[in-house]
Amino acid sequence: MTTTDDTSDEIRPGPHGGALRTPDEVAVGDAGSVAARLPWLPEGRTVVLPGRGEVFARVHRHRDPTAPWLLLLHGWTASADLQFFTVYEQLAEHWSFVAVDHRGHGRGMRTSRRFELEDVADDAAALVHLLGVGPVVVVGYSMGGPIGLHVAHRHPHTVAGVVVQATALEWRATRGERLRWKTVRLLGPMMRSWAYPRWLRYGISKMLGEGHELQPYVPWLEAESRRTDTLAVVQAGRALSRYDSRVWAATIDVPAGSLVTTRDRLVKPRKQRQLAEALRAHVVEVDGDHLVPWEHPDRFRRGTVEVVRRVVAEVERRGAAGSPGADGRVGGLGSELDLVEAAADPLERAGQAFEVVPDVARRGDVVE
Repeated sequence: MTTTDDTSDEIRPGPHGGALRTPDEVAVGDAGSVAARLPWLPEGRTVVLPGRGEVFARVHRHRDPTAPWLLLLHGWTASADLQFFTVYEQLAEHWSFVAVDHRGHGRGMRTSRRFELEDVADDAAALVHLLGVGPVVVVGYSMGGPIGLHVAHRHPHTVAGVVVQATALEWRATRGERLRWKTVRLLGPMMRSWAYPRWLRYGISKMLGEGHELQPYVPWLEAESRRTDTLAVVQAGRALSRYDSRVWAATIDVPAGSLVTTRDRLVKPRKQRQLAEALRAHVVEVDGDHLVPWEHPDRFRRGTVEVVRRVVAEVERRGAAGSPGADGRVGGLGSELDLVEAAADPLERAGQAFEVVPDVARRGDVVE
């Protein structure tokens, strides 16, 4: 088990202009006034998954074509950017990755179908398959953990390793937990309220506190948070209330790691450790609450890089040794043929098979 805190060594700066402590260029509105500052974001694409719909994903390809691929899966009410922007650059230093917005979240797929974790997992697996970047190490935060476990359970040949962060096997074991989920319907009226944007901005700013390194990004954080579809959020909450992987989580036999947020009031550390035990995961502890990616981004960066390094190393060790897991699969992040194919841009390769629509919102966005 590893513990991270403010005394740990800094992770070296990312590949695109230094650490996130230094805000990106200032975006200016039509009247010449400062509107918002944006963090570094990887290239984004809207990708059409045949028979499923459009998904939005950030795709970063490491300069080393043999670098392992990660699949980043965000939490409830968030988006890939909101969940992982504080660690994008540090991950980009070492690995290639795909970060997808789930159904109804951020720029994610809009559909008339009810939100189900299994469908979202199938979306993610389809994206990995069509981009040709698997098998991947799945990194799932909060709700992204159950989605990642579903990917590993339903599409085992897509996943080489699993990292779960601030998540659990279930949230329905006690009567109190089941009762609390019944209040999820109240989110709808709150998110549709005319006062919601103002309350959201005030709440984020107050949570961060004066002088916090993310204060320059508060307008962007508020605007990005409002991209999410209200109905999808309510349905996702109901899906989480039904989620229970206690019967099958232990059957996932790939290298695993767990980032445990030790002061988490939303997902109790006790539940996080139960999941880690079921997965036989290496545990990295981070001193923080459920919003540690925003409240203490340095701790989140160090913890995330550490736990991913551990899992990638074990995947590569298992692959080199040719040791099969319980399901008979040999671990590893790609054969020699895979590595040759990896030299091609996954988006170029994907564009040959299905439509890829460039994302028009990146560094030049102006957030009112």
